[in-house]
Amino acid sequence: MQWLVLATAYFTLILFVIGVFDLLLGLWNLVASGEFTDPLAVVELLNTVLLLLIIVEVHRTLIAYARDEPVVRIVIGAAIIAVAREIISFRIDEFETTTDALVAASGFGILLLGLVVAYFVVRYTEAMDTADQP
Repeated sequence: MQWLVLATAYFTLILFVIGVFDLLLGLWNLVASGEFTDPLAVVELLNTVLLLLIIVEVHRTLIAYARDEPVVRIVIGAAIIAVAREIISFRIDEFETTTDALVAASGFGILLLGLVVAYFVVRYTEAMDTADQP
């Protein structure tokens, strides 16, 4: 199982390098075409950056798991980034009614708030465990 986790970790590194190349290419295209002032194009670029951060967090999770270190805080951090990515790319016009958009936005808000609370609870618990050890 250890080799499978490490192979997956190396695969995420390859995905990260491809993603960085895609990000640089997208940035070049924005500057060359003059669309760097278009908010939708900038959001798409930011979406790529956040996706790269998620890949980094998945890589950190795999490495921590391979080393038998705690992974819960890393997983919650990756989930926060993923929800933030969805919130940033949220478009009201993708929904049929305003009520549907409001329900989805409320769900994202509740989910983000729950994840942030969970992150700080886990962080506090880990700090207390570390302080209790001699």
